[in-house]
Amino acid sequence: MTGKQPFEKLVSEHGPAVLRVCRAVLGPVDADDAWSETFLSALQAYPQLPADANVEAWLVTIAHRKAIDVIRRTRRAAVPVADVPAVAADPDDRDLDLPRSLARLPERQRFAVSYHYLAGLPYAEVAAIIGGTAEAARRAASDGIANLRKTHGTVP
Repeated sequence: MTGKQPFEKLVSEHGPAVLRVCRAVLGPVDADDAWSETFLSALQAYPQLPADANVEAWLVTIAHRKAIDVIRRTRRAAVPVADVPAVAADPDDRDLDLPRSLARLPERQRFAVSYHYLAGLPYAEVAAIIGGTAEAARRAASDGIANLRKTHGTVP
């Protein structure tokens, strides 16, 4: 005999404490699911648990982790809405589509802005790629940003 209690006895003994933890973290709606997932995981791991382990602490730890999993899953879930607007309207009617905005810039400005501000390259490396000097690359990037601001206004 291993000296461990039958798993059913653990569920009846520690189930209420595990449910309290789940309710405290998740509220009443998702607590039952986390409680069930806790005991499913515990059932799978119970054979490897040492006989002298603090079973309640072990179960509460599993419950805490399962509750966190439920929170993460809930945050990623889609939120239903009554009516979906036909087109999402930008409150200030600016076109904030970066690729399209960059495509409207002259080629040299587009490359300088992309390589320096988006790729993070220093102006000397930008100049080596597009040709010219580091000062010319800096000027092209500056002009490109100025054109974007003129077209779109200052983005907060």
